[in-house]
Amino acid sequence: MDSGYTSCGPYESPCTRTGFRVISPGPDPQVFSEYSFPVRTNKNSEVHDVERLQSGEYLLTDMEYERIFTVKNGEITWQWNASSFYDAPPNPTKTDWLHINDVDVIDEGRYLVSVRNANQLLIVERGEGVIDVINEDTTDSNDGNCRQSGQLTDYDDDGEVRCGDPTVLNHQHNPQWLGDGAVLVADSENDRVVELHRTDNSSWKPAWALDGAGGIAFNWPRDADRLSNGNTLITDTLNRRIVEVNESGAVVWSVQTERIPYEADRLPEGESVDAPRYAVNSSIGNSPSNDVSILSLMLVGLRAVVPSTPFWFREPQLAVTLVSMLLILAGGVVRLQD
Repeated sequence: MDSGYTSCGPYESPCTRTGFRVISPGPDPQVFSEYSFPVRTNKNSEVHDVERLQSGEYLLTDMEYERIFTVKNGEITWQWNASSFYDAPPNPTKTDWLHINDVDVIDEGRYLVSVRNANQLLIVERGEGVIDVINEDTTDSNDGNCRQSGQLTDYDDDGEVRCGDPTVLNHQHNPQWLGDGAVLVADSENDRVVELHRTDNSSWKPAWALDGAGGIAFNWPRDADRLSNGNTLITDTLNRRIVEVNESGAVVWSVQTERIPYEADRLPEGESVDAPRYAVNSSIGNSPSNDVSILSLMLVGLRAVVPSTPFWFREPQLAVTLVSMLLILAGGVVRLQD
């Protein structure tokens, strides 16, 4: 995503464009090919994920129009619009509505889609649309979680908002399809990694979960990959580390990163479909976090600006710091008035 372009479609020039590039690695990287399109703003409007299909198409998530689509030779060959399933605002380009942040190929024609703001994962089939919902909404009591920060709203006034149970998934990232009946997910706002299994009644329930490793609680993890060796590779974003654990949660390997990481893949295997799954009910500390959302967002911003922020500085420490600063400011105002 970058700004300053003059080819802007429906938007005024100069504008921002987003898309993907195919780049050769090495000391002198080269762009082999690229695809892009103009967006309204440079915030929460980007192509968030792209996968190359065996057909030669590229499969993309688009947060500007909240859709997934495929392109080949610069032309759109298929698309699925989230407005066909969720209540859509009059213009989805003007709000961070669903924040579709990931799409993976399950098999030919079936894709796993992460709809962050709805706390849901969808299985979308070409020609059919949504064929399954992981963490399907069953009660209106969850709606408040998905309405926060101006996200989902009952736009058609039918009294319903599609919002999954936040104790199962809460604003997740980067799910991995482990095979029919099992997915692994970075359950970001719950500060844990969770493996969900399909139950006999076709609902999805946590079968394994981990909320920390190496004596450090996870802080907004945004990626988890089950490796072929049976371990799990986790991107612990706000702790600025990548950590590999076994099924019992023991650390096999870890590394600190200079800045907050988003995603990590083990090379050359990447994120594979039909990876090993863990035993049911082998959870280790799977209680969802009670962190305050606004403090979590502020902490994300702080770590982005000050990467050296220590991993132990979390929402409680930020709250105390903010209160202390307000007290100091209030004291200074009183002193000046005297």
